[in-house]
Amino acid sequence: MGRGMNKDTLYFYDLETSGISPRQARVMQFAGQRTTLDLEPIGEPDNVLISLTEDVLPDPRAILVTGITPQATRIDGINEKEFCDYFLESVATPHTTILGYNSVRFDNEFIRFLLYRNFRDAYEWSYKDGRSVWDMLDVVRMTRALRPDGIEWPFASDGRPSNSLELLTSVNPLQHENAHDALSDVYATIAVAKLIKQTQPKLFSYLYAMRTKQAVQAVVNSGEPFVYTTGRYNGAYEKTSVAVLLADHPVYPGNRALVYDLRFDPTEFLKMSIPDMLERMQYTKDETAPVRLPVKELVYNKCPAVAPLTVLTPSAQKNISIDMTAIQQHWRTLVADPTFTNRVRQAYEDKMTNVQTELAVDIQTVDSQLYNGFFNDTDKRKMQQVSKAKVKELADVHPTFDDERLVKLLLLYKARLSKEVLSADEQLEWNQYVHTKLTTGINSMSADDYFSLIQKIAVESAGNQRNIGLLEDLWLWGESIIPAIEH
Repeated sequence: MGRGMNKDTLYFYDLETSGISPRQARVMQFAGQRTTLDLEPIGEPDNVLISLTEDVLPDPRAILVTGITPQATRIDGINEKEFCDYFLESVATPHTTILGYNSVRFDNEFIRFLLYRNFRDAYEWSYKDGRSVWDMLDVVRMTRALRPDGIEWPFASDGRPSNSLELLTSVNPLQHENAHDALSDVYATIAVAKLIKQTQPKLFSYLYAMRTKQAVQAVVNSGEPFVYTTGRYNGAYEKTSVAVLLADHPVYPGNRALVYDLRFDPTEFLKMSIPDMLERMQYTKDETAPVRLPVKELVYNKCPAVAPLTVLTPSAQKNISIDMTAIQQHWRTLVADPTFTNRVRQAYEDKMTNVQTELAVDIQTVDSQLYNGFFNDTDKRKMQQVSKAKVKELADVHPTFDDERLVKLLLLYKARLSKEVLSADEQLEWNQYVHTKLTTGINSMSADDYFSLIQKIAVESAGNQRNIGLLEDLWLWGESIIPAIEH
C-alpha cells in the first residue's frame, strides 16, 4: 500500500504504548489510514501489534487503558525490525504528510526512538523527499480559539475547556467507538479533521500550509507580533495569546526561537537579573506563586500554530480575552530595553548548561540516548548494513562503529530479535543486562515496583473482571521474564 505514489497524501496514525516515556516504553500497537488531501481514504487501514521483548515491563496503568497485553503482542505481533521495514517502505512514502492527535510531541517521539533502536535514521522519515509532519491537536486548539463557530466544544468534569479527542467526538457527535484503540483513534482524528475542514476551511488550509519550518519562520521572524496557540498557554484563554520574537535560541540557533507572551506587562521582568529569571522559569503547581517568566521556546519544525494578527477578529479577541491596546503597550515597553533580550538569552544558555547531557554510554541507558548527537556518515552506512541483514545473518555481523552508542545497541538489537544469533559471551552479557535492568529499575520500572503496583491496582479494581484479568496476565508476564526473582 502506498508505494510509488507521487501525489501528496495524508497519513493519519496513532500508537498505543507500554508507558508514556518514548525513551523507555515501547510501541505495542500501530494503526493508520492514508487519505487524500480531501480526507478521503486511500486503500485499507494499517493495524498491527508489535511484539514486546523480554527486557520490558510495561506500566500496568497503561495496559489497563489499552487492554493490550504483552502476551497478545507476542502471539499476534510483528517484531520491531519488521515494523521498521513496513513503516519506512509503505507508510513514510515520499510526499506524505504524517499526522495524528498530539503526534508531534508523543507518537513521533516513539517512532524516532524505535527507529534509533533498530539502526534506522530517526529523522528522515519526517522531512525528506517531500515528506512532512502535522498535528491535529494544535489545529483544534487554534480553531477553538479563533474560529469556534459550527463546532460544539467540550469541557472537562471540572468545568475547564478540554480538547481531548474522546470528548470532542462525543459532543459533536462523531464516531469513536473504542477510545484508546489505535485504529479507532485514527478514525476519530480523521472525523475531527473533516469537521474543521468543513466548518472552517480557510483556517484548515492555512494551518496545513503552515506545517513546514520555513512557513513558521516567515511568521515568527517578521518582526511583528503574531498569534500563537500552544499547550503551554493558559486554557482559560483557549491556549492562545499574542507573542513576539525576542531572539534566536542561544543553544539551538535556526531551529528554535525565544518568544515573549505579550499578554503580560514586561515591566516587572525587565528589572530581573539572570538568576532571578532562572528561578522564575521553574514550573510550579502552586497557584499562589509569582507568574512565570512569560518567555517560551518555539520549535520551528514541530508545527507550532502561529498566524499573523490579521486573524484576530473582534470576536476572536473576545474569545481569548486579549486587549490589543495593552498588547501594543507591552510591546513598546519590551523593545525599549534591549538588554532584556540579552539577559533572557544568557538565562536560557545557563539553563541548558545546567542540564547535563548524558555523555557516558552505558548499556542500561543507551536506548534513551538518541539525542546525544548525530551519527557520522561512516556509521550511517554501517547502520544500513545492520538493518538490512536478515535475522539469521546477524551472528556474523560485527561492524566497528565510531559512536559507542551503536556498539552497545548492536547487542540489544540482536538479542531482541533472536537470542540464537548471540555468541556465548554475548548471551552472558544479554542475561546480565536483563537481570540488572529489571532488578534495579535503571531507566525503567523495577520488578519489585512492577509487582507492587499490580497488587495495589488489583485491590482498587476489586470486582472489575476486565482489569483483574489484565492484571493476572501482567503478573504472568513478569514471572515469565524474571523467574528467579521472588515477589
